Amino acid sequence: MTSNHHEDEVFKEKRKPKNPIRFKIQLNEEQKEAKAKILDNTITLLAGAAGSGKTLLACQIALEKLFIKDCEKVIITRPTVSKEDIGFLPGDLREKMDPWVQPIYQNMFLLYDKDKVEKCISDGLIEIVPVSFMRGRTFVNSVIIVDEAQNVTHEQMEMIATRIGKGSKMIICGDDHQVDLKQKRDSGFKFLYAAAKKIKGLAAITLKQNHRDDIVESLIDLYNEAYEQGLTLGTSGSNGTSKR
Repeated sequence: MTSNHHEDEVFKEKRKPKNPIRFKIQLNEEQKEAKAKILDNTITLLAGAAGSGKTLLACQIALEKLFIKDCEKVIITRPTVSKEDIGFLPGDLREKMDPWVQPIYQNMFLLYDKDKVEKCISDGLIEIVPVSFMRGRTFVNSVIIVDEAQNVTHEQMEMIATRIGKGSKMIICGDDHQVDLKQKRDSGFKFLYAAAKKIKGLAAITLKQNHRDDIVESLIDLYNEAYEQGLTLGTSGSNGTSKR
């Protein structure tokens, strides 16, 4: 029987690497448990304080799935909470978004060879999509990372979460203690996190282990206690506008 060349090309399964991907940083046990849950769900809300390794874990999962050809693209989005619209910034879209996505790039460079990651970016395998550009798109066979999601509004969160297509996973990283919106109640992260138990395929995980210097935990505890006692922040810590 002769082979149909066209069908062979269309239905030919992509060759996957035989060996596991070797990352420069290994996940700890908490992250490994979280990773298993993320891989078992369609959308995961990944919470945790500063330094808990949320973004690094999301990047590790995304790169691994990309390199083993378990997804076709990695999509990165992050809200631009700033006094100026990115449309007024110089450069193309990637250059405009560069200040906001640098933390994600740095996590990827920590995990894997920088040249390899940058080639994936230049080839479009890793794509930056501003939140305002997400509307109308459907992401199929992709891993979508939503970073700093505590600064995503309710309307934006609904729009982002409903972009997910077949064969994709979305990891939404956020920290309720770092909301930069004018009104904290406008943050859509906490609402969707609380709703996770109501929807199949939607998971909510909180990382608790600190990956930075031990002083970070003490500082976070200090400020959390102060906020509970009524501390509010002014424009400067030295002008007397902070109150208890």
